[in-house]
Formats: sequence, C-alpha cells, structure tokens
Amino acid sequence: MNIEVARINDRIKNSPQDFIRDSNADYVYRLQKIVDDIAAHHDEKPVILISGPSGSGKTTTAMMIEKMLDEQGHVTHTLSMDNYFCPLTQEEKELAAEGKMDLESPLRVDSELLSGQIEAMSRCEEVEIPKYNFKSSTREAGRPFRRNPGELVIFEGIHALNPDVIQVPDSKICKIYVSVRTRITDGSAVLHPSRVRLLRRMIRDKKFRKRSLRETMNMFHSVESGENKYIMPYKGRSDYDVDTFMPYELSAYREPLIAQLREMTDVPEIAETLEILENIAPIELSIIPSDSLICEFVGNSQFKY
Repeated sequence: MNIEVARINDRIKNSPQDFIRDSNADYVYRLQKIVDDIAAHHDEKPVILISGPSGSGKTTTAMMIEKMLDEQGHVTHTLSMDNYFCPLTQEEKELAAEGKMDLESPLRVDSELLSGQIEAMSRCEEVEIPKYNFKSSTREAGRPFRRNPGELVIFEGIHALNPDVIQVPDSKICKIYVSVRTRITDGSAVLHPSRVRLLRRMIRDKKFRKRSLRETMNMFHSVESGENKYIMPYKGRSDYDVDTFMPYELSAYREPLIAQLREMTDVPEIAETLEILENIAPIELSIIPSDSLICEFVGNSQFKY
C-alpha cells in the first residue's frame, strides 16, 4: 500500500484531531476482526504468537489484542519471549561487549523450555515463567503460572514464528505477523517501510534510552540484517498479517527529529527520509491519545512496557 504526502497534509490541514481519530479507529477495526476470529477458536488455539521486526509495534499490538479479548470476556495473559533467552557465559558476555556475538540469533532463545511451557499451558498445567535479567544476562527465578480453561496466552517476540524456536503443532497456536507495510511518497521520493520503523526506533531511543539518532542509525544495518535473516523468512507462516503504519505518524515524528536529521545528510538513508519529512505537515504530540500505537515510541502510552 502507498500513501501520498499530499493526502496526509490535506487531512492535517482540515482537522488533525479527526485524522488521528479516524486512523486509530481503522487500526482497531482491523484488529477487531482478528480478535473475533481468535475468540471463536479460543478452545482449540489458546496460545497466540505475535512476531515482527524491531519498531513494528508488536508489543503495543499484543497489549491491544489482550485488552480487546478481555473486553469480550476472555481472560488473556501477555508474555514476552525475551524472558526465555539463554543465560550468557562469561566468555559470551565478553564477546557480546566486543560486538562479536549475534544477539539477534534464534539460538539465544531456550527453545526447549519455551516449547515445553507452551505445550503445558495448552493443557492447563502449572509452569514457572522465567525472568531474564538483561543487566547481568542471567535467568532469575520466575513466577508460577497456570492457564485456566478458556483463558488465552499471548507470546510476543521477534522469533515467535520460527518453527525451530517454537516447536508446537500449528493446531494449538494462532500466529500473527505485524510490521509497517505502507510506503510514503511525495511524487518523486518513496519512503520504504523499514525507514518508518527506523524513525520509530530513533524517537524511542532518544526519549527512553538516551541514545543519539546517529547511534541508532549506526545499528540500523546490523538490525536489518538480523531481520532479513531471522524474522522475514517466517512471516509467511502467519495466520494474520497486520500493517501497523499510522497515517499521521510521520507528522508526529517531524518536529522532534528533523533538526538532528538535517545534521546527518551524509547518511544515504537519512537523506532519503529527510526529503519526505521536509514536505510533511507536523502535528503536536499532545493531541495524540494515549491508546495510540505510536505512543510506544513517542511516550504517554496507557500501556505499561
């Protein structure tokens, strides 16, 4: 799907609040159809897997789906696959510090533990959910968890659709792939969906991780390589494919990022992105409601991460 800058600017000129409301409502409408189907098959497929690349909005989408299922009377639990990472040995920690270890690899996930617990959950057996300590790269004592009959469990993570990571029959799981799929054009330049995700990560990293835009950019090719190698090959396994692009989101990113992006035109990817941002009308972050998906990146979200 493509969207033109002129169309975005026209909607912002007429009423940015209406544009935001309509865009958010459209996303909820598309999710609702998925939620209704999940609810209809909740007995045979009680486990939902959500995958997507960095900056795809999978965490907020998982929480939105949980909320919508809960509102239909289906008790739902959302769990992060990050907690199933394998602890690092001292040697691996040293390699990681030197940038010599592939931290995006599916081998980082304890597939045996994760798959075993998903199977146990489907049978309503009690398991101990692990907790991963990212500061020490160790796994800590977790918490007991038992899925009651009729309840649903959502797992979100970049490797959620990889059959080598989650070795559970498809008959027991529902699979969702989320990412930005829309391209933005101003008539001459076209902004690829991966650039939208890059902007999401830039504004998030700047606000929440105290990371400069150039630092995030320097990680871009490594992250993109990992996505092409470990995530994209499995998107075809999904039962549902969700485009998380919000038509107003570039307008929200423009003012917080554009001054620093103008100082980075030596980077080809930035030069292409800047051409689109220069032509797009800005909106104030303050008018974006807290239930918007992009609040995962700009802040003020009603969801807790």
